[in-house]
Amino acid sequence: MSDLSEVKIFSGENSKYIAEKIAKSLNLDLGQKTLLHFSDGEFATSYDETVRGDHVFIVQSTFPPSDNLMELLMMIDAAKRASAYKVVAVIPYFGFARQDRKDRPRVAIGAKLVANLLCAAGVDRIMTMDLHADQIQGFFDIPVDHLYGSTVLAPYIRSLKLENLAIASPDIGGSKRANSWAKFFDSGLVICHKTRPNEVADMKVIGDVEGKNVVIVDDMIDTAGTICKASSILKEKGALSVRAVATHAVLSGKAYENIEKSALDEVIFTDSIPLHQECSKIKVISVADMFAETIRNVVEHRSISDHFIM
Repeated sequence: MSDLSEVKIFSGENSKYIAEKIAKSLNLDLGQKTLLHFSDGEFATSYDETVRGDHVFIVQSTFPPSDNLMELLMMIDAAKRASAYKVVAVIPYFGFARQDRKDRPRVAIGAKLVANLLCAAGVDRIMTMDLHADQIQGFFDIPVDHLYGSTVLAPYIRSLKLENLAIASPDIGGSKRANSWAKFFDSGLVICHKTRPNEVADMKVIGDVEGKNVVIVDDMIDTAGTICKASSILKEKGALSVRAVATHAVLSGKAYENIEKSALDEVIFTDSIPLHQECSKIKVISVADMFAETIRNVVEHRSISDHFIM
């Protein structure tokens, strides 16, 4: 296929904000569908236009509630039953990704279960971004295009022209990601280490931050407790400024309040998850064009690796 004449972009109800931007970037109209709600909370979805023989891309991040995941599964099933040529799930934020292993007795591996559900629904390909654990790609027996938020986040940090830059990881687990950023910027690496697991109060800084402009990198920020504590300690250690960059703005509980009151100068996210309220310290950079270009390359059978900058 050398053009996008047989490509259709559809969206789940709660991801229209990014799906519309992806479709616009591809000079396509967002496909029409209907979501019917029953009085008991059950819902049904259907396409309002033919998809027979088409390359169907369904945009839906699977953040809570779980209805978002269920809607995606039903849209995949509906597209397959309507004789779509290929069905690709575009999942900017892959929910349940933190449940990637059996780390204690008698727990489910939620990420694997979601992978099984998507495959059972009949999806042909997955397109996602910054999975919490890279090994989740191996949960699928179909192609997975794993994109990186750093493609848009790193250029923004570079545009700030920060002197004496240091890259920090909020915990030991994120040190690999932070190291990649440090190599990209040819800067120092700092690690915030919790001396006791899950105890944010017992955090130590490994590395020199005095007189540095520090950027903390992570894949997601949830309650923002760790990131806010880290910023406070880094400022106490002499950091000139502290910013945080994260792909996914999960932001639950008092996250917005925590960020607003924190020592952080700025927090930068992508729009994989929509913000629920305003915060003066939060900046959002869209990944719609990145996903649009990846969709074009997949359809035209071209490489997507050129878009990865680290």
